Amino acid sequence: MRETGLPIVVRLDGRPVILLGDGEAADAKRRLIERAGAVPVTDDPAARLAIVAIEDEGEAVAAAARLKARGLLVNVVDRPALCDFTLPAIVDRSPVLIAVATGGASAGLAAAIRQRIEGWLPASVGVLATALSSARGAMRARYPDGRARRVALARALDAGGVLDPLAGPDEAAVARWLDTPDTGSAARVETVRLTSTDPDELTLRAARLLSQADRVCHRVDVPPAILSRARADAERLECAAVEPGEGLTVDLSMG
Repeated sequence: MRETGLPIVVRLDGRPVILLGDGEAADAKRRLIERAGAVPVTDDPAARLAIVAIEDEGEAVAAAARLKARGLLVNVVDRPALCDFTLPAIVDRSPVLIAVATGGASAGLAAAIRQRIEGWLPASVGVLATALSSARGAMRARYPDGRARRVALARALDAGGVLDPLAGPDEAAVARWLDTPDTGSAARVETVRLTSTDPDELTLRAARLLSQADRVCHRVDVPPAILSRARADAERLECAAVEPGEGLTVDLSMG
């Protein structure tokens, strides 16, 4: 059965995280904890997370059991069956973090994917994120309606857009974008005809449209694995005919 999980980012500034064990694995986890702004400790009643980096199987199992009995979420190095949470490989473009996780299946695979991402993700993406955060008020003033604001920002961040994160925009790019007259974005319907039920076989166009869609109209035979590629907040409608609505509507059908 396929295992599922919910990726989250936990704020740990100044908070204790229990770390048990010695050696190379423990040292690596200590660096990870400290990079997150947390404090590695061997025990603290205020701790809510724990990492067990003990090589001996029996000692590791016993330590994990004690910590779980106290209500802590526990990660046990190299023993995914004992883990309440796993630690992903991280691409750090602060404040942008990209986590690559395999659910404990293969840390080596996660690391290999991280290295690929490191190669094509510009360092300036962190600068762009900071600029967008500082411009929240200006964006709300420019686009008072939440949907219009989201559509405008998505259009700016799209491939080839004025804020395309992979094009290396500078820190003044957000201000220039907000100062540029808006040409608007008319409501439109895009049709995607699928030739496979495998989401990995989506064309680049189909994947891009799904990631941008405000509404997804789909036939009954479109598999959930395909629909899951759309944004979580995109409206999903099972229908035979499509009527244009606000924003971008993607019409999905098989064949």
